[in-house]
Amino acid sequence: MNETNTIRPAAADDVPAVKAVTDAAYQHYIERIGLAPAPMLADHGENVAAGRVFVVGEPVHGVLVLVPEPDHLFLDSIAVHPDMAGKGVGRELLAYVDAYARELGLPEIRLYTNAMMWENQKIYPRYGYELVERRLDEGIYDRFHYRKSIEQVGP
Repeated sequence: MNETNTIRPAAADDVPAVKAVTDAAYQHYIERIGLAPAPMLADHGENVAAGRVFVVGEPVHGVLVLVPEPDHLFLDSIAVHPDMAGKGVGRELLAYVDAYARELGLPEIRLYTNAMMWENQKIYPRYGYELVERRLDEGIYDRFHYRKSIEQVGP
């Protein structure tokens, strides 16, 4: 990525762009799933303030929400504005997730995707994610849960 496309922590003034990109990326799933995907309902301001959100582009066209846990990095959300689809932004964001997990010394990345987001069920295995289970979360979200082991690079 070039200098204007460096992935960086989101700042408070990025919150409207984080919401706009997330909504644009996920809105087409509403009809398919029958409800708004969880990333659209997230408190973006809270996530940014907590240091969980990373953005790319000027203007912002890609968003990651990453939550470090004691034994893994949780990829809570990845969103690419539809105008940037097919330009490698998603690939760059997923590579960043791997690097961030290594930087934090975490051995694994976990994520989930809605069962109705069948495109993702093809994408994630190509990037080394293995299906762990399918389960109903929060009583409404039918999700496929994935994980990926991260090799730690020694000193």
